[in-house]
Amino acid sequence: MPHLLRIDASARLSGSVSRDLGDVFAAAWTARPGHALSRRDLARAPVPHIDQPTIAGFFSPAEARTPELRAATALSDALIAEVQAADALLITTAMYNFGVPSALKAWIDHVVRIHRTVAFDGRDFAGIAHPRRAIVVAAYGAGGYEAGARFAAADFVTPYLRHVLGFIGIPSVEAVVIQATNADPAGLDGALAAARVRLRELAMG
Repeated sequence: MPHLLRIDASARLSGSVSRDLGDVFAAAWTARPGHALSRRDLARAPVPHIDQPTIAGFFSPAEARTPELRAATALSDALIAEVQAADALLITTAMYNFGVPSALKAWIDHVVRIHRTVAFDGRDFAGIAHPRRAIVVAAYGAGGYEAGARFAAADFVTPYLRHVLGFIGIPSVEAVVIQATNADPAGLDGALAAARVRLRELAMG
C-alpha cells in the first residue's frame, strides 16, 4: 500500500496557500485505490528544537545510552520511523524571512541523523531514507524569486529542501512554488489554478 507522509509547516491554520495546495495533492493521492496518508502538523503539534541531551544521544552508541539519553532521542526515533514508513513525502511550507519556518527546521534537525537516515563510512555520506520521492509545496509572500529576478539569490527554501531531502537519500524532489501571495488575490488565480493541475498530475505519478 503506497504511503504518503504529509508535513505541514505554515503557522497559519487557515488561509494558508501552502496548506490549501497540500490538500489538493493529498486528496488526489488518497483518491487512488490503496493509497494511504499520515500527517504531522508542525503548527498544531510543534516539534521542540534539539538540545544538548538530544545531540549527546545522537552521537552515543545505542548500547551506551542511559535512560536519560534514550528519552532525549525518543522523539527523533519516532519522527524517523514516520519517514521510513513512507513511500513518498509531502512538505507544505511558507517562506519566512527568505527561509523555512523554524518549526520545519526543528523537524529536519531531528530527522537528518547519522546511522538513521544518513550513513557515514568515515569518508562519504549516503542517504538511507526510505521515501523514493518528495513533493514540496511552498508559498512566498513576495514575488521575484525566479531565475534572474531580484530575489533569486535569496530563495533559501526550495533549494535548501531539495538539498537536505536528497542528502538523506530521496532521489526525486519536485517543488511547486506560488509567489506573491500577499499581492492582489485576483492576480493569483491563474497561478493557483496551474499549481492545482500540476499537483494532481504529481499525485498520479
